[in-house]
Amino acid sequence: MDTYDRIASLVTSSSCDFLGVADLAIAREVVRDQGGDAVAGFPKAISIGIILPHAIVDQLPNRSNRAVAVTYRSHASSIINQRLDAVASQVASVLQEAGHRALPIPAAERYDDERICAVFSHKLAAHLAGLGWIGKSCLLVTPQAGPRVRWTSVLTDAPLAATGGPTEEKCGDCTECVNICPVHAFTGRPFRAEEPRSARYDAGRCAKYFEDMEREGGVCVCGLCLYVCPHGRSRHSETDPR
Repeated sequence: MDTYDRIASLVTSSSCDFLGVADLAIAREVVRDQGGDAVAGFPKAISIGIILPHAIVDQLPNRSNRAVAVTYRSHASSIINQRLDAVASQVASVLQEAGHRALPIPAAERYDDERICAVFSHKLAAHLAGLGWIGKSCLLVTPQAGPRVRWTSVLTDAPLAATGGPTEEKCGDCTECVNICPVHAFTGRPFRAEEPRSARYDAGRCAKYFEDMEREGGVCVCGLCLYVCPHGRSRHSETDPR
């Protein structure tokens, strides 16, 4: 069994839903700007994703109900992030055992509070691996589950073949994620690789919204842009609770 097959078997046995390999060459400067030279020194990224429980996501319009918010925070965020971190660690061990460098990236940890970002973009890796496109909400949108997926990445120098390339954007004229945002954080501009994130998304507004919720003693949950996307909701939601 070669290295990729070992990784694929591990990811499948961990009940993950997506696996891809991205060639980071075309995005090296973007990766360097976000994470520095050490991160940009890896030529490939293994992208792994888990679909969120649709029954939980479908209740997000009722997130003011504490039971809904707590359930989402636990089972659609914390627990899935832990599962992703665990499988990323195992994948990194497989790569290292095979003689390759491997750097697992935490599923949901911010390292730059000023820019409000992680050390590496999971959605960029998934996009370059052919698993989906970056929507107007700045979320990675998959054909199978829309943006209802959480991601992790393992950077490596293993000579793995890329599983795809940048996926064509399929949002069209839809602006549901833009319209539903309670703090109007999205401009509605489609993703363009040459543009900064700020052209599409005001991360500061989003962060302040969560800070305000925390200050008021609530459970910090939103996810409306994730909930409303037709690429996820129309395929999996039996009812629309709005």
